[in-house]
Amino acid sequence: LRVPRCSAVCGAAPQPRALRRLTESGLSMVDWHLVKGMKPPRSSRDWEAEFRKYQQFPEFKILNRHMTLAEFKFIWYMEYSHRMWGRGVGLLYVLPAAYFWKKGWLSRPMKGTVLALCGLVCFQGLLGWYMVKSLEEKPESHDIPRVSQYRLAAHLGSALVLYAASLWSGLSLLLSRHELPETRQLLRLRHFAHGTTGLIFLTALSGAFVAGLDAGLVYNSFPKMGDRWIPDDLLSFSPMLKNVFENPTTVQFDHRILVSASVTAITALYLFSRRVVLPRRTKMAVASLLAVAYMQVGLGISTLLLYVPTPLAATHQSGSLALLSVALWLMSELRRVPK
Repeated sequence: LRVPRCSAVCGAAPQPRALRRLTESGLSMVDWHLVKGMKPPRSSRDWEAEFRKYQQFPEFKILNRHMTLAEFKFIWYMEYSHRMWGRGVGLLYVLPAAYFWKKGWLSRPMKGTVLALCGLVCFQGLLGWYMVKSLEEKPESHDIPRVSQYRLAAHLGSALVLYAASLWSGLSLLLSRHELPETRQLLRLRHFAHGTTGLIFLTALSGAFVAGLDAGLVYNSFPKMGDRWIPDDLLSFSPMLKNVFENPTTVQFDHRILVSASVTAITALYLFSRRVVLPRRTKMAVASLLAVAYMQVGLGISTLLLYVPTPLAATHQSGSLALLSVALWLMSELRRVPK
């Protein structure tokens, strides 16, 4: 919900990444080295050298010209912790996978899944590096230095895909499938759940454009945007399609529409599920999805009206991941029993 500050890391860590965006710490480390970058500065001379490098970048020149060394250390360590978290996630994927593979504990389908997940981990790190590189390609005359919202969306999207694939694999292994009768209503409910989960994913992804363009601070009123339902500057960019991805007003408006559509779909899904005979655990998943959805809406509205305070915004961003998680749990509950 604020200007994104991200860097190349190897791993999927949506919540630490959100905190880095909100604290504007993601560009504090101006170098990226896979091994060398793991050591923080030791002496005062090292810190001063690191600070001088940061002072050559637009973020310092435009936003943080009066920053002290102590303040720089805070944002530096925020970014450093994210990079170490990312490397840790990568190791937690690769090392156990290699051990289980060597021991012969993985079935053939599971080997394919493990390879795909490890590939996504590496791809996520590559996208992070590519995203930060976009800052170097923009002139320093911008009012606010920011990475490309397109690359930010790709980076967030890959993290969500990695998380969703990991959670789905875990649920498939840990939860036994219900032997549900394949009725027409159950089939419709299953399709409805799949579509709703896709809508939730798309809504979360639209948040990357809100963050990338600082669109959360454009209109801080609800339910109207200012004194209008449809703001005057909704289509002020030319060509028209450019507004969808580059106009902060349109980006916030689209996010509101997607949120409304998601909550409506979840509510309808809950009401329809009451007409279907379901196991207790599945009913819990549907009810949890409804509860988390309305909690997430409340957090989003509060974040908007209070001008995006960092703790509340971070909680709201966590809520989007929680909502996606519960939707995947429901999908897992409604899986077909293999014949």
